Amino acid sequence: MYVVKKSDSMSNKKKDEIFKQLKDDEKLLEDNIQKSVKEENISNASKEENSDIKKVKNKYQWQLYLVILSVIIFIIFILVYLFFIPKLTLNGQSKIELDYNEKYKESGYSLILNKRNLTNKVKVKGNVNSKKLGTYKIEYYYKFGIFKIRKKRTIEVKDKTKPLIILEGSKDTYICPNTEYKNDKYQAIDNYDGDITNNVQVIKKDNKYIYQVEDSSGNKTRVIRKITKKDRIQPVLTLKGDKVINITQGEEYKESGYTAIDNCDNDITEKVIIEGNIDTNTIGSYELIYKVSDNSHNETKVNRTINVLEKSKKGVIYLTFDDGPNEGTTNVILDILKEEGVKATFFVTSKGPDNLIKREYDEGHSIALHTSTHNYASLYSSDDAYFIDLEAVQKRVENITGYKSMIIRFPGGSSNTISRRYNIGIMSRLTKEVLARGYKYYDWNISSGDAGETNTSEGVYQNVVSRISHDKVNMILMHDIKPHTRDALKAIIHYAKENGYIFDKITESTDMVIQRINN
Repeated sequence: MYVVKKSDSMSNKKKDEIFKQLKDDEKLLEDNIQKSVKEENISNASKEENSDIKKVKNKYQWQLYLVILSVIIFIIFILVYLFFIPKLTLNGQSKIELDYNEKYKESGYSLILNKRNLTNKVKVKGNVNSKKLGTYKIEYYYKFGIFKIRKKRTIEVKDKTKPLIILEGSKDTYICPNTEYKNDKYQAIDNYDGDITNNVQVIKKDNKYIYQVEDSSGNKTRVIRKITKKDRIQPVLTLKGDKVINITQGEEYKESGYTAIDNCDNDITEKVIIEGNIDTNTIGSYELIYKVSDNSHNETKVNRTINVLEKSKKGVIYLTFDDGPNEGTTNVILDILKEEGVKATFFVTSKGPDNLIKREYDEGHSIALHTSTHNYASLYSSDDAYFIDLEAVQKRVENITGYKSMIIRFPGGSSNTISRRYNIGIMSRLTKEVLARGYKYYDWNISSGDAGETNTSEGVYQNVVSRISHDKVNMILMHDIKPHTRDALKAIIHYAKENGYIFDKITESTDMVIQRINN
């Protein structure tokens, strides 16, 4: 720094140079001061920034330590859970809705530890009363040291079933024209409330009756009955007497009568029309058709069959053989009949050789039906059982001969009482039903006794010749499976011929010989 004194003498130029130098020095000094201040400020800021970074770094380090510690604790928990704590599991749902009075079925549960089954150590507490509405809880638990593992299942018993409305009659009801529906009977039953018929609301709308009811649990039921005025029911036409009537040739046919009742028109018997003709002088089967229609044009038809049979031939002998065929007896009997020029009737079974049935048919004898099994207990157990048995032997004959026989003889005869053991009244029903199905059945009025009364040919001979008569039809019961019958046959034929008797076979035109029904 320079000091200028007034006494100093110098030039102005020199002064200017000195002042300029002073200004430059002053500016340089000022710049150095500002630079020092700036450098000091930068240094202080750098120190503060380093301090903040250090603080953030320390914070993240602690958070990392906490995460690592949490993971370690979690892994330890999982390992303990998997390997040291049993796992209790409920099968099925934990919340169940059960209908009132519906039986509760336990779905089950399991307790597993390291693949070890500890289910039998689980205790169950609680029960369900499905006959009482409410919420029930069942607890499943297992004590494990100081711990208690448990699960709960909630069962809610509710009335979920709708009431039942029962209508008497059909939902689609038809009534007679020009009438009003009156038979409005119904009932409402609820599984919980019982009879709630009094709660039923009935609403009539047009041709509909609407029935609706609600039970105490809010379950609703609605049923509709539709009423239509239309007669759809056929009249009931009933024949008096039998549906199958047998008369002899030349006998007058007398109508047994009939009735016709209609649900809407009542008695309409006078409207019945009979169609068909009967020639009582000509043997054959005739059909009468009875028809009736009500005012709504519903028609009913019923048929009656009239069989015109040949007159009974007094003094004629019908040799009939049951229970065959049988090799050793039937074949010899056929030889005798052929030799004597006599025709007979064989009531066959499902036993014996087919060729003998074929021979009987080919040689002009009548093949009739007896029984397939001859087992009284089974064939007389029911009406259906009888016809199953009969149709089996009928099919056998048809397969062998091509002929469908409709001539039958009941096992034991129509008068048998053994059928009472198995079915009361069955013979009364069967004797009518076989005729209705087109069969004709034949009993006998002379028994040879070969099935038990005698076991000798002489006994068979005497039983027959002592009972035949010129004053009646002689329907003789024999069995072609019996040797003593075989051995007596030729002598019986010779006696009959010598005394003016003739022989014939049963046909569908032969007047039936029947006995009194005892069951």
